[in-house]
Amino acid sequence: MDEARLVTHLSGKRVVLGVTGSIAAYKAVSVLRALRCAGATVSVVMTKAATKFVTPRTFEVLSGERVVTDLFDAHEPMAHLTIPERADVVLVAPATANFLAKAALGLADDVLTTMLLSARCPVIVAPAMDGDMWTHPPVVQHVQTLRSRGVVVLDPEVGPLASGQIAQGRLSEEPKIVAAVDSAMASRCDWQNQVVLVSAGPTQEPIDPVRFLSNRSSGKMGYAIAAAAKARGAEVILVSGPSSLSPEPGITTVRVNTAAEMADALFRHFPTCTVLIMAAAVADFRPKESFAQKVKKQGKTDMVLELEATPDILAMLSARRTSQIMVGFAAETEHILSHATDKLNAKGLDLIVANDVTQTGGGGFGSDDNAAIILSARGEQRDLGLMSKRRLADEILTAVHELCLVRPCQKVLVQ
Repeated sequence: MDEARLVTHLSGKRVVLGVTGSIAAYKAVSVLRALRCAGATVSVVMTKAATKFVTPRTFEVLSGERVVTDLFDAHEPMAHLTIPERADVVLVAPATANFLAKAALGLADDVLTTMLLSARCPVIVAPAMDGDMWTHPPVVQHVQTLRSRGVVVLDPEVGPLASGQIAQGRLSEEPKIVAAVDSAMASRCDWQNQVVLVSAGPTQEPIDPVRFLSNRSSGKMGYAIAAAAKARGAEVILVSGPSSLSPEPGITTVRVNTAAEMADALFRHFPTCTVLIMAAAVADFRPKESFAQKVKKQGKTDMVLELEATPDILAMLSARRTSQIMVGFAAETEHILSHATDKLNAKGLDLIVANDVTQTGGGGFGSDDNAAIILSARGEQRDLGLMSKRRLADEILTAVHELCLVRPCQKVLVQ
């Protein structure tokens, strides 16, 4: 591992090291020492079971800080809030099967699991357990759940286990764990000084006070992009159509309903953004006339609703761009690549994310997962398999970041 790179990313950073009740708890001592050597400040949080394997005193001597083991610690009564609030990354190593279950289900019966519920920084988990436990269906499901939320779960190593068998369950080697922390710090910093404008969700075009035209968009993709950009250091402005989702703390959120309202909000913030990611599913048409009162059914056997096109927000923003990088989405039902390419070229985008919203087995509107293809104006194509929308969000941001390295997207200053 490049030591200079480690110092760059970890120097002055605060890592919370969670230690759970595994026989591999002794290896956390070496992880702590490596993090300290890389320049990080490390706060250790131990479960009661972990103290049966290694004493808190060991970690206190090596970290130079008090070790927290109790949710009701007299020295820091709000430790479950204050510790993650100050953290740049939370690392749990080793993590038992019991911890994975509680973390996936959101249970909070000790200081470590309670702390996770308030953590807003990257979370890395390094499991250690018997091989039969690691492949047990509930454990597999809990790992999938955590990864779908953006938690980095390292696969344990194959080797001799405490039970005597040779299987997958050993705690990841120290360099791999420290490299994961380093990577989290690098990704957390790579969007600093960027202002990301994200649109999300559907729009609702009123027919009358109780009816409207809309679509199946849940907003999950746009919200995931906003959360990922915030986690990587960007200033984020989220313009959201109607959605039941709540944005991450620290994200400036503008709530809108109609396509016209979304256009107004985006036009207002576009001049000061460096990157626009248009993930919203804006209605293409709206009623030509919106009735002031509820339309009654009495005496009617049919009704003709005349529609008109909504503003093409993305095309209008493209015409106003200065140095912004622009990313669009193409939710298609057929001829995915050709339709996405046409949209990419017609609207002068840098990237477009194309996906088939009719696919089965996950993905599409309302799902927590998505499978997409990222196309660039330079003719590049990145075919991504099915993954969580949070992970896809990071893939999109990484693709945009690569563009920024080629054509810097510097913040626009408005006098």
